[in-house]
Amino acid sequence: MKGLICAGIILKWCGQQRSPQAGLQPRLPWRTFKVWSKNQKQPTKTSSKKQTTDTKKGDELENLVPFKGYFETAREILSVPSTTADPNITSTRVTAEYCAKHYKQPPKNVTMLTRDFISDSLYNPAYGYFSKQALIFSPREGYNFAQFRDSADFLKTMGQQYEEIERELDDVRSIPRQLWHTPTEILKPWYGYSVAKHIVRQYKADRDAAIHAEPLTIYEIGGGNGTLMINILEYICENEPDIYKDMEYNLIEISPKLARQQLSRQASNKTAPHTNAKIINKSIFDWNERVDKTCFVVAMEVIDNFAHDVVRYNYDTGEPYQATVRVYDDGEFEELYEGITDPLIRDYLRVRSSLSNPGYKSPALPSSLYRKIRGQLPLAPNLTQAEFIPTHAFLLMQVLGSFFPRHRLVLSDFYKLPDTIPNAVDSPVVQTRFNGNMVPCETYLVQPGWFDIFFPTNFELLQQMYNVVCRSTADSSGLGKARVWSQRKFALENADLAKTSTRSGENPMVEFYENNKFLIS
Repeated sequence: MKGLICAGIILKWCGQQRSPQAGLQPRLPWRTFKVWSKNQKQPTKTSSKKQTTDTKKGDELENLVPFKGYFETAREILSVPSTTADPNITSTRVTAEYCAKHYKQPPKNVTMLTRDFISDSLYNPAYGYFSKQALIFSPREGYNFAQFRDSADFLKTMGQQYEEIERELDDVRSIPRQLWHTPTEILKPWYGYSVAKHIVRQYKADRDAAIHAEPLTIYEIGGGNGTLMINILEYICENEPDIYKDMEYNLIEISPKLARQQLSRQASNKTAPHTNAKIINKSIFDWNERVDKTCFVVAMEVIDNFAHDVVRYNYDTGEPYQATVRVYDDGEFEELYEGITDPLIRDYLRVRSSLSNPGYKSPALPSSLYRKIRGQLPLAPNLTQAEFIPTHAFLLMQVLGSFFPRHRLVLSDFYKLPDTIPNAVDSPVVQTRFNGNMVPCETYLVQPGWFDIFFPTNFELLQQMYNVVCRSTADSSGLGKARVWSQRKFALENADLAKTSTRSGENPMVEFYENNKFLIS
């Protein structure tokens, strides 16, 4: 469960994303999506507004034709957004990278892929959620679990600390901030020690099997407060000094603020500065340096915030369509669908369709017989329900396969979550906190920067995709295939459970975060 606390926030968008000025619009019995058709005759332009960028223009939006969408419930029909903005105003096609360089406020009159909209909402350096809203809850010292009666007693103490931080933020900050927690922080240092123990064990096994004879090298992606880095280095320094003296630790961090914080923690370690650690302030997706040596890549609670794309399938043919998000001049949002043109979406769908033993069939696409029968009934849809596909997680695999061919992976995240967007496959949780209460939303089309957007991961599918992308080359020979472990299995294999046991025998290391899994290679 991903924890989130807010010191007070004014909600502008949630569920229906309507501006206060927008008038009520009549609701249709089904939503009208717009799907791009290359065969549709291009209408005459009705706006002479000049394009402001050299990126791909929004002219293709004028080739959109209406399609009937897919809805399951009356509640979903009533949540359809509407806008009073002029749809004929020219829209510029942009990416999250372009917005990061050129916009200090959320842009308007633009169109972007769903993954760019989500990535911009979370990571834009000027207004993104992780840039201005998110703080990671981190107690000053690790908990002495033996002092707690049971898990409930521990949660009560942690909740009180949350409330204290909430009040402090209310007192000193004019801009509300949000807090969330990870197992790395609330189970420190023992969670980090368990990851370190797994890495050391695998490193020794590879060395003994003559797979390598190199010093230990670790690359961590998205280090948060730097707690995991410190705990891993502490464990190896104290328990494996011969390995520690030659090892190298690299932390790849996209956030300049977090990178500075990690550098400070590394230099001010309570025993001695870890001079073998290096902070690299860049996105893993921008990595372009080949690392040929055997190494470990660690990604803990990272990919849940990796942006996804949305696809729907033609109800008759099964052909996929990619979603884009149109932002109008009044700040309203609309989903638009077009044929698959994005190379990353195309590559993902191609690799996924090639899987065997077992193969993968999208739950969003009903059987051909069902679709044929449904097509004969009134109000038959021509697009399936939405499916969120993990294109940025797939891009991570491509980066690892291309630039870290001899890596071993330790990745952990959520495989299931409550309160996800309804009536969609692998949909995210979109939430914030208001007056101490969690506020989940039923759409990802929310005001950028104010909401956390995080996804469950289909680990079994991720495992198959990873093995195709990262374990099918000559460079990866001898490293073996990836495997999926539960949080419990990983803890039982690697954790010092005596250190995290309460007096009743309940153990947060084993019993908390049961909705997490590990992908290990």
